[in-house]
Amino acid sequence: MVVFPNCKINLGLKVLRKRADGYHDLSTVFYPLPFYDSLEIVQSPVFSFTQTGHQLSIPDGENICVKAWQLLKKDFPSLPEVAMHLHKTIPAGAGLGGGSADGAFVLKLANRKFRLGIPEAELTGYALQLGSDCPFFIINRPAIGNGRGEILEPVALDLSQYQLLIVNPGIHVHTGQAFSFVRPSATGPDPASIMDIPVTEWKNVLLNDFEPGVFSLHPEIGKIRDRLYEAGAIYAAMSGTGSTVFGLFEKTTPTPSFPVHYLVRSFYD
Repeated sequence: MVVFPNCKINLGLKVLRKRADGYHDLSTVFYPLPFYDSLEIVQSPVFSFTQTGHQLSIPDGENICVKAWQLLKKDFPSLPEVAMHLHKTIPAGAGLGGGSADGAFVLKLANRKFRLGIPEAELTGYALQLGSDCPFFIINRPAIGNGRGEILEPVALDLSQYQLLIVNPGIHVHTGQAFSFVRPSATGPDPASIMDIPVTEWKNVLLNDFEPGVFSLHPEIGKIRDRLYEAGAIYAAMSGTGSTVFGLFEKTTPTPSFPVHYLVRSFYD
């Protein structure tokens, strides 16, 4: 059985406070995009995991897909052995949640394929053990994210009337380093409240707290956002901790050009 884990962008990302457990309380809006990896799971005499496409800097045995399977295997020891293959198209360390999606889709696929009967709320609990973004991909529709990102409230948001462009320069942003530049604060605009105002008014109020630090560390990423605005974007921002930047355009606006080594994808045009 084959499934296609998709990516997401963050519409605003506010770091509210550091928690006693070492994590941070956040506020953001997750928005899924139709840009996919592919994941296949078939029964096999012995467990195996293989991966093609974008190469990752971790051993196969440490891949989030393997960790997701091990979580289920621990609680469902009667699960059969499987051969799992992941083809990576979504870049890693890009703020698009590609790895988180892969892990969440393993949980969802195994639950369906082997009729485990795990309800969505419990599946979300498994996903949170894999990473803070993983629970979003269990519901996989526009949602306000609070807590570590796992407290999800679906929101009616449709951006399909715009052209949405994502641009990734191939820079891997380390999440821990990105957090080191942020000073948590509960004051200022909350991304959830901004969803009630028109997209044309997002520019100066829907903010990503990670942008100043990441842009200072990697000026090339900040220049991408500037280029999107110069090309006529209604709204442009970095997704997550980067390095992907996205822009929303009227559909009649010409698509801006970028260096050939950048990954550029257009949606809804």
